[in-house]
Amino acid sequence: MKNLFPYILVGILSAGTTFGLIQYTKDNPNFTQQFTQSATEEGAHFATYDYASSGTTMPDFTRAAETSVNAVVSIKNFGATRQQQQGANPMDFFNDPFFDQFFNQPRNQRQQRNENRPSGAGSGVIISEDGYIVTNNHVIDGASRLEVTLNNQQSYTARVVGTDPNTDIALIKIDESNLPFLTFFNSDNLRVGEWVLAVGNPFSLNSTVTAGIVSATGRRIGILNQSGQHPIESFIQTDAAINPGNSGGALVNTNGHLVGINTAIYSQTGSYAGYGFAIPANMARKIVEDIRSYGMVQRGYIGISGLDLSNAEQVRRYNQDRQTEVKTGQGVMVIGLSEGGGAEEAGLREGDIIRNIDGTAINAFSTLSYVVGNKNPGDRVSVQVLRDGKERTFPVVLKDLRGHETIRTLDDLTVIEKLGADFENLSERQKVQYGIDKGVMAINVDGRGKLAGIGINNGYIILKINNKEVDSEKDIENILKSYSGNVTVQYVDRYGRIYQQGFTL
Repeated sequence: MKNLFPYILVGILSAGTTFGLIQYTKDNPNFTQQFTQSATEEGAHFATYDYASSGTTMPDFTRAAETSVNAVVSIKNFGATRQQQQGANPMDFFNDPFFDQFFNQPRNQRQQRNENRPSGAGSGVIISEDGYIVTNNHVIDGASRLEVTLNNQQSYTARVVGTDPNTDIALIKIDESNLPFLTFFNSDNLRVGEWVLAVGNPFSLNSTVTAGIVSATGRRIGILNQSGQHPIESFIQTDAAINPGNSGGALVNTNGHLVGINTAIYSQTGSYAGYGFAIPANMARKIVEDIRSYGMVQRGYIGISGLDLSNAEQVRRYNQDRQTEVKTGQGVMVIGLSEGGGAEEAGLREGDIIRNIDGTAINAFSTLSYVVGNKNPGDRVSVQVLRDGKERTFPVVLKDLRGHETIRTLDDLTVIEKLGADFENLSERQKVQYGIDKGVMAINVDGRGKLAGIGINNGYIILKINNKEVDSEKDIENILKSYSGNVTVQYVDRYGRIYQQGFTL
């Protein structure tokens, strides 16, 4: 017993210490946090955080999820695959690393057309109780039929109201009333680090909600160069999981307000790899309001080509090509002026560095295109530039691509605008190459125009319109300017094959 006494004494003291510590922590709830801070001073420790002692709680996403899932729909695109529409090399298209965020369908099935099976699937967001739905242009592109399914499994056939490939936004509509819908949030107030939810139908898993934060704003990733002639990219970047089938779905804040339209993922595999991108709600709202009011998007242009000084690679290539020593920094340097454009008329020069537009700091080209792209032809903006080390301010009147300073509707479009392309005279070498005497080459083909609708792409040559030979853009305008009815077009593709197609004007 004498030999056991030291051990019994140690046991009694240990028990007393333990019970005393328990009682102390009850009386001092911040003890755990204090102990961790003390351990930090002495050395490394496990990164465990006591939420109970700190009083910190995780945000509650349930309200936002319940609000948004009923306003997000599934969209199935029944129509030709994209390479069939554009005559593209199928392998060129399938190797596109961004392809899989567009369509939720296995690659080995895309080469076959089946009228009873969708060629693509995505998501959409109901924005009014009478059935207007905003989605991505690439989700509905080329559709002969669109099937929309609500969260309650009711299905409808939708019609396309209008599209804007330059922002990848489309507006469609179903005939229904009293629908749940989401309201637009002022996305300019969105902050990096703010919690957001991505709602959509990835891999055909309906009404899927994922959470993350806004990890960046104003991102430009170059994806819209594939579809738009004058793309505007200023994406919200988020780490909320976005996968194939999410395109066109909602990015909402914790109050359930629409802050963006999920559009793309950055991935080498086509599946989520940490980064997703959404079109800001302010941009989407302008597009759909323009389409509903005017039938087409109203967009002003400042009339410059610019060098993004925040992009080190662009600056490096520019210096190499021009043998200059332009330095990287913030802003956009004017490297070209459109003849008769607003910037030229206001007095801007090549070499000016645009630093601010209407009070918004221009740190990169994406910011400039976003700020100007949200304005209309005829709007006046205040442009602050750095010239020869001094700041100067110029009032610039924005114009559309055809030089107009007024709002126009579809009825105001010229014949050439309705065709949706510009036309370039052929060189003698090209005429010899194709074995023709006359013709004009279609360039800058707009996917919404009449020519794109009959399969004409950039580089195709128009031979005849309504059986009359054409040799200039003026010839086309003279034939069609006062014409209405069925139009026949004879054209040559890049391989020298001759086709004849028609449309109604």
